[in-house]
Amino acid sequence: MNGFETLELDLQKGVGIIWLNRPKVRNAFNDQMIEELSLALGQMESNDNVRVIVIGGRGSVFCAGADLNHMKKMATYDYGENLHDSHKLALLLLQLYTIKKPTLARVHGHAFAGGMGILSACDIAIASFNVEFCLSEVRLGLIPATIGPYVTMAVGERAMRRYMLTAERFSAAEAYRVGLVHEIAPADKLDEKIDDLLTAIIHNGPNSLAACKDFLRSIAGQSPTKEMSLATAEKIAQVRSSEEGKEGINSFLEKRAPSWISVE
Repeated sequence: MNGFETLELDLQKGVGIIWLNRPKVRNAFNDQMIEELSLALGQMESNDNVRVIVIGGRGSVFCAGADLNHMKKMATYDYGENLHDSHKLALLLLQLYTIKKPTLARVHGHAFAGGMGILSACDIAIASFNVEFCLSEVRLGLIPATIGPYVTMAVGERAMRRYMLTAERFSAAEAYRVGLVHEIAPADKLDEKIDDLLTAIIHNGPNSLAACKDFLRSIAGQSPTKEMSLATAEKIAQVRSSEEGKEGINSFLEKRAPSWISVE
């Protein structure tokens, strides 16, 4: 699962780990990292031995956003070239957000700009107490456009307005308060907390996890209606009658572990 220059990949007991591996530039992304991260996510999604995906960063920083050399190139681009370039990150974030397998961001160090987009597109984000966050784009005369939908879904429009317009740094405690991260932990307890969550996820049905993600996207932001109610009834009927649904119910009634827990 290797062969990348900007990433390290690992697989441990059903957990696929993608390490952003450009510590000398604070894991800032360039064209190559964006392309490799997309390829790595595709490999993880198609690998049946991967049940959950973790994204972390090597070095002291999770991700500092765009690489300076990449930004220098963007400053010379015209509209068409900038549009082509921005499509790459936009599609990567969409791929991460819609991937069928659960995703978890291990935020051990600072996350700025695009780094906030990556963690927001993940299903779960856990951070160390010492981490700082920042939407720094307006300081450069830019806007957090491609990452905007994902960060806004995480923190809500009100908090997004403040941190997008001020470009101020904020703490892990504030990130937890506004919903950017689900939990915060001391640095030496971060992996213990993450391991607990990964164990919980791996004990769940892989197809039902994918179905949960699809289902949530289909109802997000909508008020309940008769049509939605009927659609939910159809969805649970489909899941109950599936092989995994039957296996899960039968294993519970028979007081045994379901077949999917045997993943190594």
